[in-house]
Order: sequence, then structure tokens, then C-alpha cells
Amino acid sequence: MFMGEYQHTIDDKGRLIIPARFREELGEKFVITKGLDNCLFVYPMSGWAEMEQKLRSLPFTRADARAFVRFFFSGATECELDRQGRILLPGNLREYARLEKEVVIVGVSTRVEIWSRTLWEQYCQETAAQYEFLAEKIVDFDI
Repeated sequence: MFMGEYQHTIDDKGRLIIPARFREELGEKFVITKGLDNCLFVYPMSGWAEMEQKLRSLPFTRADARAFVRFFFSGATECELDRQGRILLPGNLREYARLEKEVVIVGVSTRVEIWSRTLWEQYCQETAAQYEFLAEKIVDFDI
């Protein structure tokens, strides 16, 4: 399971260090794609296969399903770590997620998310204000 928050920087060549705690679970190869909320989603190959299967079951006759699947898969790229534990983030994904120098890498259970530090901080401020409301709305058990 992925969890935790790590701050890193993207170098001038577009390379990003993946936290050591995430590397083993991600494996040698993994997939990065356009996520929701202007971040990137990172899946281990097994998680990617599960996601692909779920999306494959969507009815292709629905325009919204086709649009989502196109956008999700068109941004996907298979990555491998280099010897220093870095990946090269493609320009189109950096642009989508508004990634510049400072990023936050977040573990979210079955996936990793890569955020612009600025967008992450904004998201956290907005979400913190609603945290209890969201918990009451979606959680039906005691935490």
C-alpha cells in the first residue's frame, strides 16, 4: 500500500526521484498517466492492469466514457527507474500537471500521485476546510 507525502524537485532534464519507499512496490516498470485534479497517477503494472480492465468494461457507446478513456490512455506512458531511482517525466505530462521545479509525491493506497507543490498546497487547504464534512458524507464507520 502506498502512503505518505514526499517533497522532491524535477531537474532541468525533466527527471524526478521516486521515493525509495515507493520504488519496491511500483516495481521495475510502472505506468504514469493524467490523473484527476491536475495531478499525475502512477500505477504498478498490476494496478494498471486492474484499471485497464475496469475501463474496458465501460460502454463505448457513451460519449462521456469514450472521452474519459481516450484522455486517460492517451496520457499514459510506461516508465522505468534509472540507477539513481529517477524517472523521466514526459513534457506533455509535466504540462498537464503544471509541474515545474517543486513537486509533491503522495501515496494514495493503490497508486502514487505526483502534484505541483503549489497545486498540492491549494488542494490541501481546500480539503482541510471540508475534512469533517467529507468524512460524515462518505464514511459509514467509526474511524
